[in-house]
Amino acid sequence: MFTKAIVKKPCKAIVSGITSADLGLPDYNNALKQHANYVAVLKSCGLEVTELEADERFPDSTFVEDAALMTPHCAIVTNPGALSRRDETEAMRPVVAEFYDIVESIQAPGTVEAGDIMMVGSHYYIGLSERTNQQGADQMIAILEKHGMSGSVVTMSEVLHLKTGLGYLEGNNLLACGEFLTKEEFQQYNILEVAPEEAYAANSVWVNGKVLTPKGFPKTKALIENAGYEAIEVDVSEYQKVDGGLSCLSLRF
Repeated sequence: MFTKAIVKKPCKAIVSGITSADLGLPDYNNALKQHANYVAVLKSCGLEVTELEADERFPDSTFVEDAALMTPHCAIVTNPGALSRRDETEAMRPVVAEFYDIVESIQAPGTVEAGDIMMVGSHYYIGLSERTNQQGADQMIAILEKHGMSGSVVTMSEVLHLKTGLGYLEGNNLLACGEFLTKEEFQQYNILEVAPEEAYAANSVWVNGKVLTPKGFPKTKALIENAGYEAIEVDVSEYQKVDGGLSCLSLRF
């Protein structure tokens, strides 16, 4: 169960965020409204939410998930692979230190963005991507093992981050699409296959027995509900325009 979350308001510079989507520029005012609703939903799931102010220096900084990994035993500040995001971690470090006595760090030349990391119990799957390299993954696994947890590497080629195509819903249920449907390491789970046209909704988030899922993807919502969860639709369409999803917008711990 999660008790806390950290979020960061979007900045006006979000219109200059990194994107591979062809959905147009995000509307800043609507992004603010969607973010406020997202925070309200987290609170409705029982989380105490720490909301950080926007930082105009970093267009993508509302996607706080990439800057740190929060585990039950320590926080791990990452080293983002995107150069424009690398200094976001310095603002995040003192924030996570308010909640953790132990704060570890990934060091260059290792790179890690925690959108590439999926937690299943005490094990962490780490996707190798353009943003997370082998050196970063090795450092992350060493830190996890130091604190009694474990990690393993997942190769991938089709998506930006590991959790772009996966969402672990607890209870052995795993939302998956594309290349992840046939990955050997995930066959131990009950795979809930997300339709290709709804691939964005694979990034749904389990929060204390409920599942947050992006609005506008009815097949995935039904898939989640048929697996026995209460699905809560959350409109994050402005964030989809800059390659962001539901998990990206918070650190949950």
